[in-house]
Amino acid sequence: MSWSQLLSTRRYPDRPAEAPTPGRSPYLADYDRVVFSSAFRRLQRKTQVMPLPETDFVHTRLTHSLETACVGRSLGRLSARRVLEADPDLARELPDFAQDCGDIVAAACLAHDIGNPPFGHSGEDAISAYFASRAADPFVTNLTAAEREDLMHFEGNAAGFRILTHTYPALSSGSAGLGLTYATLGAFTKYPRPSLIEADKKQHGASEKKYGHFQTENPRFKLIATELCLRPKDAAAGFYHRHPLAFLVEAADDICYRIIDFEDGLKLGLIDHERGLKLLRELRDAAPNARPRTASSGLQWRDWQEELGYLRATLIGQLVDETATRFAHHAPAILRGEYDAPLVKELSGYAFLQEIQRLSIDKLYRSRPVLEIEAAGFEVLGGLLNTFLCAIFDRQANHRSRKLLDLLPPQYRATGFQKEATAYEQILLLTDYVAGMTDQHALSLYKTIKGIELPKGF
Repeated sequence: MSWSQLLSTRRYPDRPAEAPTPGRSPYLADYDRVVFSSAFRRLQRKTQVMPLPETDFVHTRLTHSLETACVGRSLGRLSARRVLEADPDLARELPDFAQDCGDIVAAACLAHDIGNPPFGHSGEDAISAYFASRAADPFVTNLTAAEREDLMHFEGNAAGFRILTHTYPALSSGSAGLGLTYATLGAFTKYPRPSLIEADKKQHGASEKKYGHFQTENPRFKLIATELCLRPKDAAAGFYHRHPLAFLVEAADDICYRIIDFEDGLKLGLIDHERGLKLLRELRDAAPNARPRTASSGLQWRDWQEELGYLRATLIGQLVDETATRFAHHAPAILRGEYDAPLVKELSGYAFLQEIQRLSIDKLYRSRPVLEIEAAGFEVLGGLLNTFLCAIFDRQANHRSRKLLDLLPPQYRATGFQKEATAYEQILLLTDYVAGMTDQHALSLYKTIKGIELPKGF
């Protein structure tokens, strides 16, 4: 693959390449477009780890995305500078290479969770479980195997790709979604494959752990892959090697959720702070670029939380530095499609990162408050999907069904310019609606349509 093609400034689907505005690259404009989107705004009320948090300090999807974008920008620029050190000729071809890579990775990181449903990590599982249940049989039986796979293994990354590239005909005659550059869309797509791949074509790399787009977006992703000249694994099946910068988007997310989710667990008292601080110190000292211990020896911590903040900041800096070095080392192989592994697995402190993740799973993700509300999320999301699908596919169109359909915004219904939608597309429109809800909206609407609680007005 070629960096000059991978950094395409053309805008999806058919806008020509843009000349950069002084002080504002096309990729920085991508970042701004994500910030001003309604889907991004809703992340402020979506769970990161603690569902429906009652404390202000706990991270939401919005704060996690902003922090990941900050880390991604630094990681993108530093990685690009190290690539340039190994290939000085690239600087003459792409004079803004380092800044552009930082802006692309930041924009893609900002959007990386934009398609995630309510109720945290279990939201995708809740939607998948519903479509795999007998309750969904009447609606999915006649779908193709690939369409059923999309629904029974619902993927937030695919929902995010749809948000970035899809415009509802009921709302606009356009077809650009957010109209981002091809470069940012390529970096966003960590899993450049559809949901259903024949077993003999799977190679089990990091880019194949999940899928990156629904069946409706197959032509869109092929268009993006063609523009960026991504290396195909099976072009006919829509199966490609990653955009190189997607490795940095993945790494920025890995660094942030491991360190910052862990910080949340310590501050909430779910993880013992003495044990947690010891583990963070060990991770800090394991890095090849670790600061000398004397650098902080003169500091007097007022409490353990102050030291926690210092360790978090120091660790993120160290992890970014080492990850950038590993990316630059593997960049030639990545361009040839010969490397497909998470960069964090090569970090010197990976064993400590794994222990941090294990503790987070045991003490934070599986804590009783998280499990109780995530379990409720299964009932809420499954209940919403089943109730509305019964109304959508009610051939008798009884009074109850009509009332329920009236609650759906027009862009999520097969009416008007969308009246020719297939059964699969109608189901996907509904999942767009449900997955796009905030935690509170999903819970409130579920209570309302089930008659548990009446709305309290505007």
